[in-house]
Amino acid sequence: MTLQKVNTRNTVLILMIVAAGAFRLVSYKYPYVLSNFTPVGAIALFGGAYFTDKWKAYLVPLLTLFLSDIALNYLYTSKLVLFYSGSFWVYLCFAIMVFIGSLIKKATIVSVLSAAIVSVAIHWLIMDLPWLYGNLYPHTFAGYGQSLIAAIPFEKNMIFGDVLFGLILFGGFELAKSKYSALRGKAEFAV
Repeated sequence: MTLQKVNTRNTVLILMIVAAGAFRLVSYKYPYVLSNFTPVGAIALFGGAYFTDKWKAYLVPLLTLFLSDIALNYLYTSKLVLFYSGSFWVYLCFAIMVFIGSLIKKATIVSVLSAAIVSVAIHWLIMDLPWLYGNLYPHTFAGYGQSLIAAIPFEKNMIFGDVLFGLILFGGFELAKSKYSALRGKAEFAV
């Protein structure tokens, strides 16, 4: 694969991720309806699946998350907030999602849907650990259960967002690859 094809492919991947990431800002206008209905999980899966350089697979989605976090935090607080109390855990969850995306060898509806469900389950189990929220929930197994139950509406929105944006990102890129050979990976030319 020539350098031009690699640059074209990476540029298209980055532009798709950044464009999808901008949708996070829409949730600011509709915080209750769109809470957690974002493209971030789909972006992580997409980056993991399509970037041939794995460092780019992690850097681009996590940087998009970071920059959109800064913008959203500013919209909500009118302050420049780079990191917040749960930042480490949030970024860990999305790094795991990138890894899950890297396991997708062929983008099919089943593989993308399965990856989205597994990713949301991991996010749910990690992000709802009771000690991440101070004293909101007891730091016990029962408190963990309470936290998990309270998070169901948010995780439901996350799965819907991951599925919708996953279908748009994966389907859009697969369609573009079928029309433009510069977007295909090395293995796809051997077929």
